[in-house]
Amino acid sequence: MEDRLITLAIHTYQKAQIIKTLLESEGIEVCLHNVNLISPMISSGVRVRIKERDLPFALKLIENSTFLEADGKMPDQLAKKILIPVDFSDYSKRACEIGLNFAKKTQAEAIIMYVHFTPFTPPAISLNDNFPNSPLVSSEEIAALLLKARNDWKDFTDFIHSKIQNKEWADVLFSSVFCEGLPEEEIVSYCNKYNVGLIIMGTRGRNQKDVDLIGSVTAEVIEMTKTPVFAIPEDTPFCNFSDIKRIAFGTSFDQTDLLSFDRLYKMFQSYEVEYYLFHITHKQSVENENKLAQIKEYFDRQYPAIKVKYAVLDAQDFILNLEKFLRDKQIDIISIPTHKRNLFARMFNPSISRKMLFHTNTPLLTIRS
Repeated sequence: MEDRLITLAIHTYQKAQIIKTLLESEGIEVCLHNVNLISPMISSGVRVRIKERDLPFALKLIENSTFLEADGKMPDQLAKKILIPVDFSDYSKRACEIGLNFAKKTQAEAIIMYVHFTPFTPPAISLNDNFPNSPLVSSEEIAALLLKARNDWKDFTDFIHSKIQNKEWADVLFSSVFCEGLPEEEIVSYCNKYNVGLIIMGTRGRNQKDVDLIGSVTAEVIEMTKTPVFAIPEDTPFCNFSDIKRIAFGTSFDQTDLLSFDRLYKMFQSYEVEYYLFHITHKQSVENENKLAQIKEYFDRQYPAIKVKYAVLDAQDFILNLEKFLRDKQIDIISIPTHKRNLFARMFNPSISRKMLFHTNTPLLTIRS
């Protein structure tokens, strides 16, 4: 099994060649797949494949390199920046408390962010006499909304400072960011610009409407960003990562899931955590059990300090089966790899992460593989 080829990364041909040169200089054998043999330079989605046994060393080499500092860089999985987007709600306060505690534990920089969205219809050339061509919200109303948002923002940050001063929350310095725009776009843009290592966001529980703003924003951020997102439901029972004892990690048997798990492991390596691998399938089979067992064996070798178990979940009545699994195994958070999907897929084929976000009360940690 250790000689099996796995996909380490998927890049343009140029970046794949850089990775290949870097790894081969350290004695790691590399194969490039999906290369256009006639015109290699126009190849996209080139797979960098290595032997499974070389994965830990290869990851360390890539982490310490700077070849991805150009456009499209991936966020540093050990980056010391935690972004906490808020909307002044109680569940945002819960996310702040958890985020600041984690920042204190990891000596990370905490950034609390509010994005003010002003609903309006911009002037436009009407297509017919019935098409409105004037703003639905007047400039005076927009100014009033902005002033209220700034006042609410000051009250919110004053609340956080008071919690810290009263020693109810972790004593940690934080910076605050107030900006205007579409929340999901501003959050993703900030993460890309400042190399944020983790987003911690509050979200409503399953008994609330799917259209609640913070829930839909969190779902869009998960779909759009390369940064890990930790979605905290309003009734999350813990306030410290040290209270997390069991993590369920979902896998689709994609080889890049191994990279996502490595990022998850590094995030929690200073805590005593037990891991449950799970796979969702429409058809129970011995093959699925064997695949999970093989992944467990791999994790046992690569991460000997942790405990790993596994389970197969029936896709029929998925949410009910998931809730039973979480309850029976006393799971504290769910972690799943996410894969970038096109707009059509996002609109007409909701992701597993979105379903979990809106239909479970268990915190969800998504990691782009």
